[in-house]
Amino acid sequence: MTYYEGFIVPVPEANKDAYRKSATDAAPLFRELGVNRHVEAWDSDVPEGKVTDFRKAVDAKDDEKVVFSWFEYPSREARDSANTKIMSDPRMEKMDMPFDGKRMIMGGFESIVEEGSPGGGYTDGFVVPVPETKREAYRELAAKMAKVFRQHGASHVIEAIADDVKHGKVTDFYLAVKAEDGETVVFSFIEWPDKQARDTAWEKIMSDESLKPEGDMPFNGQRMFWGGFEPILDTAAKQQQQTSQAQAPITA
Repeated sequence: MTYYEGFIVPVPEANKDAYRKSATDAAPLFRELGVNRHVEAWDSDVPEGKVTDFRKAVDAKDDEKVVFSWFEYPSREARDSANTKIMSDPRMEKMDMPFDGKRMIMGGFESIVEEGSPGGGYTDGFVVPVPETKREAYRELAAKMAKVFRQHGASHVIEAIADDVKHGKVTDFYLAVKAEDGETVVFSFIEWPDKQARDTAWEKIMSDESLKPEGDMPFNGQRMFWGGFEPILDTAAKQQQQTSQAQAPITA
């Protein structure tokens, strides 16, 4: 199954262009070192939660926005190999970091549900606490809902469960969802063609009585959090554009 390195990053709003430039400049190096796809998505519709939310996850300041980001790999082994190369490559020392790296959170997640094809103009991101004893029940529910999202226009749905997620000194994925003993964490995202398609789909899904949850849910809904993000870098989109240009007929 596909493997994901997931990131949540606090970035000063004034540094949006600098962050985008830094990520764009770094993308070719990351691809050279083994990253198949690199996505950076900027805070667009991120609600404030009573218990948890994206901003609390990274202790975001008043002048900061949140970036939801991921690297995609074909396997855990490919990810580990890439990380070794990234950590030892001297070119990394020259990279600008227009954000507070101490509050950024990251971790490795193994895909358990994959529907559709990568790409889209808008992304919903989720972080979910799941009891270890309910992993399979969660996967079954997520697989069912992924098909619903696709039927309502989503281009890509991913559910990935914690595989190599470290505990941090300041922030981490476990702290972000206030994970309890015996719980793991899911990093999930839905890619939509655009925000309007996403908003229309959610309105229909939320009003569909047949989709109302029944019985106990295999996760803690009070401690999960979500938000909408606008991609500011997607190497898959760039690669598709380059392929289309290369295949375009030459006219006189």
